[in-house]
Amino acid sequence: MTDRYFQTRFTEDPRREILWRTLVRHYFQSQIPDEASVLELGAGYGNFINNVRARRRIAQDQWPEFPKHLEPGVESHVGPLDDVSFLDDNSIDFVFASNLFEHVSQEEFATVLKQLRQKLKPDGTITLLQPNYYYAFREYFDDYTHKTVYSHLSLCDFLQANSYEVITCKPRFLPLTLKSRLKVSPFLIRMYLLSPVKPLGKQMLVRARPVPQNH
Repeated sequence: MTDRYFQTRFTEDPRREILWRTLVRHYFQSQIPDEASVLELGAGYGNFINNVRARRRIAQDQWPEFPKHLEPGVESHVGPLDDVSFLDDNSIDFVFASNLFEHVSQEEFATVLKQLRQKLKPDGTITLLQPNYYYAFREYFDDYTHKTVYSHLSLCDFLQANSYEVITCKPRFLPLTLKSRLKVSPFLIRMYLLSPVKPLGKQMLVRARPVPQNH
């Protein structure tokens, strides 16, 4: 099923590299120190992790072909999402996942969050980018692999219920797909990030950190 998904619904697209190179350079990189250890879950074609500057870059996906898309120096781990035992405890500064957790059950999501609590450093964070059902309800299930519905409200509540503190919640961060009417160019992406108005903005961004155990 995974291979067929990458051959049909989620095919390789050069516009994706333009998008992620610009997003990392003009938004995400400022949150990632040079000495950080960064983990991307569900890395796919590696467009995010390949563009990050960090001391250590780690990518995980269950798709067996994904390591060949990674740049030299990026560590790869092929395996199920809900098993991050390959990571050392207290070793990760920044976790990122894009368009991932709508594809799995809430139970699997909760398992990942619980495991990441051990893997994150005390000041480590997770950043999630995914469709916001509040705005994308018409198209949400056009992707046949979507299993679970989240809006910016329910995703923040779910994180809090699993002992995470929400730092940032942007209900309209990006358009839903590359297939939108907006042209994919570095200049337009930068202007979109800076604009208070987000036309076609149907993807949300949520950043959170674990609540200390003695909280």
